[in-house]
Amino acid sequence: MLAEDSLARLDRHPAAVYLMGLAAGSRPTMRGALRTVANLASPGSDEVSLPWTALDFAHVAAVRSKLEEAFAPATANRMLAALRGVLRAAFKLGLISAEHLARVCAIEPVRGARVAKGRALPSGELRTLFEACDLGTPAGARNAALLGLLYGCGLRRAEVVGLDAGDYDPASGRLLVHGKGNKEREIFAPDGTKFAVDAWLAIRGNAPGPLLHPVDKGGAVEPRRMTAGAVAKFVTHLAKKTGVRAFSPHDMRRTFIGDMLDAGADIATVQAMAGHANPATTSRYDRRGARAKAKAAGLLHVPVGRPT
Repeated sequence: MLAEDSLARLDRHPAAVYLMGLAAGSRPTMRGALRTVANLASPGSDEVSLPWTALDFAHVAAVRSKLEEAFAPATANRMLAALRGVLRAAFKLGLISAEHLARVCAIEPVRGARVAKGRALPSGELRTLFEACDLGTPAGARNAALLGLLYGCGLRRAEVVGLDAGDYDPASGRLLVHGKGNKEREIFAPDGTKFAVDAWLAIRGNAPGPLLHPVDKGGAVEPRRMTAGAVAKFVTHLAKKTGVRAFSPHDMRRTFIGDMLDAGADIATVQAMAGHANPATTSRYDRRGARAKAKAAGLLHVPVGRPT
């Protein structure tokens, strides 16, 4: 958390005000972005100590240039967005003028694109992961429910751990998901996910509170909320345990979106299920174009001589 410092009280600190205006799940990422920007603007500075109101166009242009050299365009632009957010907060606090704000925010975004990182899991790997979860034990049932929500519903890890028992309707499989930007969406768990979640609830019980709980090594259920970090550690451990190639929680979401599109679901429906604000975001997970390119490449004969 940002601490009170000698430059300004917390409620007058533009970085603190900007961060507190974000959804709780976005704050750690954007705090890290501000820390990177601050260090680039003034080596050794962080989001607290940097005098944000002293930044002028030359400072921001230099930061942009350094970000363009060091990061992929999407990452660089996310950091520039955080910088603009702090400067807008400074304007709203009366710390800089409208002219100053317009000048420093006139910086162009970083252009370009990168092939998305991560991977989709084939059906055989998914089967291996689920088979490693023993539904008769607390840890196994919880793990199956967690995997089912990540893949079967395409949830972000913060969305999974943010679910409460009351967000799930066992009769219909309906889930009320609390997504990014304080947006809620309704999604229905497929049969396999519903089966896993119901098996977990038979062990967890129906008490109010977080849907998923930590389970200790002795199999005792701890009645508290899991963390997003614990989800990442879980999939890393499960991959090593099963021999499945390393994957991230987001790869399960990537696989969900790709498999839905492969199965013929229209992109608008998948966009709504995934909670994407823009259909262009959903389309980045569409694997059909890559397969078409691979098929087209196979039509071309390259007359390279073979050794005799």
